[in-house]
Amino acid sequence: MEALVPRKLFFTKGVGVHKEELRAFELALRDAGIEKCNLVHVSSILPPRCKIISRPQGLKDLTPGGITFCVLSRCTTNEPRRLIAASIGCAIPADRNQYGYLSEHHSFGQTEKESGDYAEDLAAAMLASTLGIEFDEDKGWDERKEIYRISDKIVRTTNITQSSIVKTGWATVVAAGVFLF
Repeated sequence: MEALVPRKLFFTKGVGVHKEELRAFELALRDAGIEKCNLVHVSSILPPRCKIISRPQGLKDLTPGGITFCVLSRCTTNEPRRLIAASIGCAIPADRNQYGYLSEHHSFGQTEKESGDYAEDLAAAMLASTLGIEFDEDKGWDERKEIYRISDKIVRTTNITQSSIVKTGWATVVAAGVFLF
């Protein structure tokens, strides 16, 4: 049996607010454009030679009701004035024949930048350890990013993050890396 390996990936994000928790989640998925899919959560591997495409291009390729594989980060609460964030980090190896990493991170109290940097760092650290890049886990993200960059083994890191401050009712934020075949 041949392995099912995605050829494309796109990133998306969304926020939803409603008096019901489930509806807030559905509205966040709708904001992200993926509410029409049956989502299957997968772990964190970016397949070799997987092309990253734009959100509009990826959304066009979705089929309502289709089984859709994604790396999904979700954060939800109904605590007023609470800052929430959901992030997906991505680390792409310089050698496109090797696999990369995606990471999911959700947080309370982190800004969008803090959450995004954290997710990006997680993905880069997983890829760096796979590639044998020596780094100090206790150093800050900016210092580690420089080590990754000069190693010539990691070509790019990125993240997509959605944050929100809860006003009333339930708020849900999602970030996703959606795979296409």
